[in-house]
Amino acid sequence: MKKGLIVSLSIVGAIFLFIVIIVLWAISSYNNLVTLNESVNQSWSQVENQYQRRADLIPNLVNTVKGYANFERGVLTDVTNARASVGQLKVTKDVLDNPQAFQKFQAVQGQLSGALSRLLVTVENYPDLKANENFLELQAQLEGTENRIAVERRKFNETVQGYNTSIKRFPTFILATMFNFKDKQYFKATAGSETPPKVEF
Repeated sequence: MKKGLIVSLSIVGAIFLFIVIIVLWAISSYNNLVTLNESVNQSWSQVENQYQRRADLIPNLVNTVKGYANFERGVLTDVTNARASVGQLKVTKDVLDNPQAFQKFQAVQGQLSGALSRLLVTVENYPDLKANENFLELQAQLEGTENRIAVERRKFNETVQGYNTSIKRFPTFILATMFNFKDKQYFKATAGSETPPKVEF
C-alpha cells in the first residue's frame, strides 16, 4: 500500500510540475508578445513623429516658394493638396492591424513625397530661389526629415518582423491566436518606385 501511495504521489507531483511549467511558459510567452506588440507601437510612433515633422515643415517651404511670382502654381497646389490629404487621414494604432488602412496611409504619404520631389525638381529652374537662405535651410531640413523617415520605417519593419515571427512560431502561435495577436503590416516600396524619376530642365 505504501508503495502504491508513493507511486500515486509521484504521478500527482509530476502532473503538478508539468502544469506549473506550462503555466510559467504561458505567462512568459504572453508577456513577451505584449512586449513585442508595444515595441511595434513605439516604433510606429517614431514613424508618425517624422511624418508630422515633415508636415510641419511644408507650410514654411510653400510660403518661401510663393514669394517667387512666376513659380509654377500647379506644383505648389499639388504639395498643398497632398499635405491636406495627409492631415485629413485619421490614423490610430488600429491601422497596424488593418491592411487596407495601412495601405491607404502609405499611399497618402507617398503622394506627399511625390509632390515634394516635384517641387524640389522644379526649383532647379529658379536660381534666385535656390540661392535663398530660408529656402536652402528648409530644403536641408526637409531632406534630413526624409532620411529620418526612411530610417524609422526601416526600424519599424525590423520590429514588425520580430513580432510577426514570434506570433507564428510554435507553440507561441497558440497563445497568439487565443489572445488575438495579429500580424502587423510592413512598409513597402511605393508602386512604380522601381522606375527612376524622369528629370527634365
